[in-house]
Amino acid sequence: MNIYRQKTIWKFGLLLFAAGIGLFSFFYTFLLVKNLQAEERKKIEIWAEAIKQVISSEENGCELGFLTTIIENNSTIPVILTNGNDSVLSWKNYDSLSVSEKGYLEGRLKKLKEKTEPIIIQLPGGHINHVWYEDSIILKKLIYYPVVQLSIIILFIMVSYLAFDSSRKAEQNQVWLGMSRETAHQLGTPVSSLAGWIEMLRSSQPEVPFTEEMSRDVDRLEKITERFSRIGAKPELKKENIIPVIRETMDYIRTRASSKISFIPEFDPLEEIIVRHNSALLSWVIENLCKNSIDAVGGDGKIIIAASQTQVYAVIDIKDNGRGIPGPDHKRIFHPGYTTKQRGWGLGLSLAKRIIEEYHKGKIFVKYSGPGIGTCIRIMLKKE
Repeated sequence: MNIYRQKTIWKFGLLLFAAGIGLFSFFYTFLLVKNLQAEERKKIEIWAEAIKQVISSEENGCELGFLTTIIENNSTIPVILTNGNDSVLSWKNYDSLSVSEKGYLEGRLKKLKEKTEPIIIQLPGGHINHVWYEDSIILKKLIYYPVVQLSIIILFIMVSYLAFDSSRKAEQNQVWLGMSRETAHQLGTPVSSLAGWIEMLRSSQPEVPFTEEMSRDVDRLEKITERFSRIGAKPELKKENIIPVIRETMDYIRTRASSKISFIPEFDPLEEIIVRHNSALLSWVIENLCKNSIDAVGGDGKIIIAASQTQVYAVIDIKDNGRGIPGPDHKRIFHPGYTTKQRGWGLGLSLAKRIIEEYHKGKIFVKYSGPGIGTCIRIMLKKE
C-alpha cells in the first residue's frame, strides 16, 4: 500500500477517534442535562408549593420557618413569579444590575413564554400565580461542555500531527541533503575523469563524430553534480529570458528519446519572457517533467512544450498523450516517495515542486490528466 494512502487512513482514523469521543461525551452530557433539568423542575415545583403554603399560612397562622428555608435554598435557578395576568410580582437569582434596567424582566419573561410552560400555583379565592424559570448557570455551561471538549481534542490532535509532520519532514530534508551532497561528491571524480578522456579523444582523433555529443553529456553530468552539491543552499535567481532554457532543454531531451516520440514546441523562439529564475534548476525541472512524459507515452507518442505569458505570470505547460494520472493522485505525485515505477525513489516531482514553489515562489500543478486525454503539468512563475 502506498505510504501516502496509509497516511490518509491514519489521519482519517484520528478524526474518527476524536469524533467518537465527542459524540460519546455529547450523548452522555445530553442525558445528564435532561436528568438535571428534571431535577431542577422538581425543585421549582417544591419552591412553588412552599410559596403557596406561605401565602396560605398568612390566613391560618402556620409556622413559616421550614417553608422559608425551602424558598431561600434556591440560590442557582433563575425564577420569575407572576400573577394570573403575568405581571411580575417577584424574582430570584437574576443579576440585580440587569434587573434595574427597564424592561429586563419583561424581556426575560417573554423568552420564557416562548420555550417553557409555567408552574401554576392555585391560591385561595380562585386566584393563581405563575412560576417561570430557566436553566441554572451551571446547567447552561454543562450544555456547551461536549462542544468545548471536542474542540480541545481536535486542536490537540491537529497540533500533535503538525508537530510530528514537521519533525518528520525536517528529518527527511536532512537525509536528502546528506544523500545529495554525498552523491555530488562521488560523481565529481569520475565526471572530471570523463571530461579529461574526451579531451584526449578529441585531440588524438578529431575525426570521431560523436565526441561532441559525449562532451554535451559530460557537461550535463557536471551540471547535475553541481545541482546536487548546492541542494540546501539558496540558488541565485537572474532576471532573464526563459525561452532559451526551454528550447535547449527540449533539444537535449529530443536527441536522447525514441525517434517515435514527437516533441512539439508551442512557443515563439524569438519571444522574450523575462522572469527571475535559475536556469540550471528550471532546466532540470523541465527535463524531469519531459522524462515523466516519455514514460507515460510508452516510447511512442507526442510531447508538447508550450510557453506563454500574462501580465502577472510566465506559464510553461508540459503536455503528453500518455496514459494519464488518476484523479486522486493529482496532488500526491508531488509528495516525496510517490512513484509508480518499479525503479526510482519518487523524488523527481517532489524536488521539482520544491524548486518552483520554494526557490522561485511559483506554482506547479496538474492542469488536467486522465485516460484518453493525456496529462498537462503547468508551471507558473511570477513576473516582477
